[in-house]
Amino acid sequence: MSSDSDNGSNRPSLWSRLVRRSGETDLRTTLAELVERENTDTPTISDAERQIIENAISLNELTVADVMAPRADIDGVDVADGVKGAVEKARQTYHSRLPVFRGELDDTIGMIHVKDLMVAMTSDPPATEIEPLLRDVLFVVPSMRVIDLLLQMQVSRTHMAIVVDEYGGVDGVVTVEDIVEEIIGEMRDEHDDEATPELVDESGGTIIADARASLEDFEERVGFVLTEDEREEIDTVGGLAVTLIGRVPTRGEIIGHPSGVEFEVLEGDPRRVRSLRIRNLPENDGDEAEEAVEYIDEANKA
Repeated sequence: MSSDSDNGSNRPSLWSRLVRRSGETDLRTTLAELVERENTDTPTISDAERQIIENAISLNELTVADVMAPRADIDGVDVADGVKGAVEKARQTYHSRLPVFRGELDDTIGMIHVKDLMVAMTSDPPATEIEPLLRDVLFVVPSMRVIDLLLQMQVSRTHMAIVVDEYGGVDGVVTVEDIVEEIIGEMRDEHDDEATPELVDESGGTIIADARASLEDFEERVGFVLTEDEREEIDTVGGLAVTLIGRVPTRGEIIGHPSGVEFEVLEGDPRRVRSLRIRNLPENDGDEAEEAVEYIDEANKA
C-alpha cells in the first residue's frame, strides 16, 4: 500500500514550496527557475500548477491593451438614470460593478456596486440618486503593464480601471477578474451563458456568424476559401470583413471575397461588427476547394 507521501496527501502546497525556494531572490526569478527545473523525469508540480506559473511569469509582458474589454463591450450607466436605471442595467448585464458616466462614456465619473444599489433600494425612504453611491475607478493608459495595474488596484483597493487614450477618450475597461483570468484561465459564474454555436446554418445554404467566430472554425464548416495571408494575419470572421473593405462596414452592407463568398453585416456599431450573414458559399470541397485557394494565392502574388 502506498504511503500518504506517495499519494500526495501530505504534499506541501505550491505556495510553501515557492517560499522555501525564493530565498534572497525575487519571486518572478523563483517562478522561472521552478519551471526550468521541471524539465526532469520526476516533476514536482502538476500540469495545472505549471500552467499557472507560466501565466504568472508572462503577466509581466502584457499591457492593459492586451486584456481590456473594448469600448464597444462596456456596459455603463448614465448618472441621470438614477438608482432604478442602474438596477435595471445590472439586471440585464449581470455585472456586479458598472461604470457610471455623465452624458457620455468619455465622461466617466466612477463606478457603482450592485450591493450599494440594493441598500439604496431598500432604505427608508428609497434613494433615487446614483452620485452619492459612486466609488472611485482608476484611469490608466493602454500601454501600462498589467502587473503594475494589478499592484495599483491592490494598493488602492479598486477593482475597476477605465482605459483612456491620449485625448482622454475611453478605450476600454479592465477589472481584477480580467487580470486573474490571465493567470488561472477563464472563470464562468452562474450567470455566464454556456458556449453557444458561433456559426449557425440557415436554410438556403447561408450561415449566421458571430463576428468573433474564428476563421479556422469557418473553414472547417465551409471548406477552404481563404488565402494563406488571410489565415496568418486575420483571426475572426468580423476581422476578415473589415480587412476586405478597409474600414468598419455598416449594417446592411455586403462585402465580397475573391472566392465569391459574400458577407452581409446584420449587427454592428461604428467601432465593430457583431454579426453577419454569409452566403454564396462554395459547393465544392476537399481537393477542389484547396485548388481554388491556391489559384487565389497565385493571383495575389502575380
